[in-house]
Amino acid sequence: MKAEGCSHKFELNGRTALVTGAGRGIGLQIARTLQQAGAAIILTGTNEARLIEAAERFPVKPQVHRLDVRDSQAVDRLAASIAPCPDILVNNAGVSRAAPTHQTTDEDWRAVLSVNLDGVFYCSRAFGSLMAQRGSGTVVNISSMCAAIVTRQEHVVTAYNASKAGVNMLTKTLACEWAGSGVRVNAVAPGFVQSEVLDHYPKKVVNAWCDRTPLRRLGQPHEVASAVQFLASDASSYITGAVLVVDGGYTCW
Repeated sequence: MKAEGCSHKFELNGRTALVTGAGRGIGLQIARTLQQAGAAIILTGTNEARLIEAAERFPVKPQVHRLDVRDSQAVDRLAASIAPCPDILVNNAGVSRAAPTHQTTDEDWRAVLSVNLDGVFYCSRAFGSLMAQRGSGTVVNISSMCAAIVTRQEHVVTAYNASKAGVNMLTKTLACEWAGSGVRVNAVAPGFVQSEVLDHYPKKVVNAWCDRTPLRRLGQPHEVASAVQFLASDASSYITGAVLVVDGGYTCW
């Protein structure tokens, strides 16, 4: 008989995981990591060609669905078309627009909030409600350390920070609402992570971020993905409503 603390609790065999924004970067790495843990994968995103190309590189080819998380009807249609409902939902899709507040337009504000917060709500409502009806499931939202702090940086991200703070409270609220239904809801809050997005920032800015991080480096996508795997697995069976910060210690200072 296996001990309660054995590594099999991190396995996801027999489960299906849907990841939004999974065409590249952190979302793609999350999908790869969950598949390595045994889960069947559903990739979603707005760039279908990119999803199809990414799917070809998986050891076991995942399902691919084009999904704009800003479109609540599209989210509902996808949820109705996938049977049975996925066991794991990872709300990863996200965007950011950097500008001082007085230069942030209505369109900028809505562009960020509609993906980062509305999208998390729409997907959680559609898939999480089905999980609750079934009596089991896990939701992992990708938040940010910027939900709790304003980072010392040259680029102001007012809308992004506000959206991620909303994700944290949405996570806690849904966790309490669905706790009695066998559904756990948690969030992972990354710090500065190596991705295509960072290619748009000057090297001196990225170096400054590393200098302000106790571990003195950027995080890697696989380090965020490992945290997601933990929260999606039975290893975290007594955790719900939590925000797991993966920031190299940045928020400690």
